[in-house]
Amino acid sequence: MYAVVNTGGKQYKVQKGETLRIEKIPGEVGSQVTFDKVLMVADGENVRLGQPLLEKAAVMASIVEQDKAKKILVFKYKRRKRYRRKQGHRQPYTAIRIDGIEA
Repeated sequence: MYAVVNTGGKQYKVQKGETLRIEKIPGEVGSQVTFDKVLMVADGENVRLGQPLLEKAAVMASIVEQDKAKKILVFKYKRRKRYRRKQGHRQPYTAIRIDGIEA
């Protein structure tokens, strides 16, 4: 059984027991989170699609980690103009583990 969930402006295909990184959401490590923006639920041959969301469908998860991703460098450069700008960025994320899917 799997579901497609919308969170942080992105869509994720999730299954029970899976761990994934999503955009940062508030909450402490170990707390429970419920995603109610479920777009699709499939279990074997039965597929339910929402238009755009499914009613009475939810995905339960628990927060595993709150951290920042690896640093990326943003480097702007214009040749022959002595223009250089160097900046680093670390995107915050939340790692969650999917506990269950209610259809």
